[in-house]
Amino acid sequence: MTNEDIQGQQGEELHVPETKYNPGENKLDEFNWLDGIPQDSRFDDVIEVRFKNTRKGFYRNINKLKLEIGDIVAVEASPGHDIGRVSMTGFIVNELMKRMKVMPVIDELKKVYRKAKPVDLQKWEESKKLEETTMLRSRQISEELGLSMKIGDVEYQGDKTKAIFYYLADERVDFRKLIKVLADEFRIRIEMRQIGARQEAGRIGGIGTCGRELCCSTYVTNFMSVTTTHARYQDLSLNPQKLAGQCGKLKCCLCFELDGYIDAQKDFPSKEIPLELMSGSAYFNKMEVHKGVYWYSTDPRMAVNLTAVPVARVQEIIMLNRKGIKPDKLLTADTSQDFNSGSDLLLQNSGLERFESRTSPKERQGRRRRPNRKRDNEKK
Repeated sequence: MTNEDIQGQQGEELHVPETKYNPGENKLDEFNWLDGIPQDSRFDDVIEVRFKNTRKGFYRNINKLKLEIGDIVAVEASPGHDIGRVSMTGFIVNELMKRMKVMPVIDELKKVYRKAKPVDLQKWEESKKLEETTMLRSRQISEELGLSMKIGDVEYQGDKTKAIFYYLADERVDFRKLIKVLADEFRIRIEMRQIGARQEAGRIGGIGTCGRELCCSTYVTNFMSVTTTHARYQDLSLNPQKLAGQCGKLKCCLCFELDGYIDAQKDFPSKEIPLELMSGSAYFNKMEVHKGVYWYSTDPRMAVNLTAVPVARVQEIIMLNRKGIKPDKLLTADTSQDFNSGSDLLLQNSGLERFESRTSPKERQGRRRRPNRKRDNEKK
């Protein structure tokens, strides 16, 4: 029985839910940088469709439908059909498939059936309303079965015949009995899909230590592995409380500027080599990567008598030590400079004094006010 038959039998108007598309409000949206440019119709064979959470897929447009970004379509699923929103069409879809390393045979891709009809939208909205109650009930069932797992979210298929249960677990979980109980409880097909703490934090959302909304809940969809090596390259303190995000893992933003720090340190000398001087040894304490400055201390365990030394001077002293020569001082007259003033334009004007007026209060009081003849005549 098709959707047209259902509409004909009921003979009543269906309440069509609000499906207005607001570009940029979903983190799975793609920017169409070829918008407004005529494109070859041959690239319309494959489109990208997004669903809930971070689920996306590529589908064949076998019926040659004129689809635009934001259209709601009914696509092939196993079993039944699913409802999703078109996130990209045209030539860029091929580039996305290359970037995601998804190059399947075109004939093996699932199909786009049609644009969603009112009956499809109504059933889609009904299925979304069931997700929260299903999630809460499934959590109770998992606790009753004594499973060490947390069901973070539930996603119903567009035709309400199948549901995906997203769960978190630190250890391997045998949920075969759970699937049987859930299938008897909700009368649907069950699919269990494990997610990590980062995906869970992105689904819940929140405010980060930077004061902005979490990156994982706004635009990050592919999570990279972050280690303490990222923090070491950026010379950050290995403090778990500062480096960890709300998910309990290392912050994803540690990867954002890593390449710039690696490129800046390509020609830097080793930090493990102490500098031998006539007055003693100098030990590395910290560094300022983008300024090209090493800070050395006279004590290997504590920050004592810190001295800022340019990288070029450090390399020079290391070469002299290898030849058996010990210089008198860390800095010479040519290398001594003011390291407090940064070379970055953004840092040069970062002080609060830039908001203050450059004139003193006494100078402002001593200024003569220009006479206003019109105002003086009104007073008379």
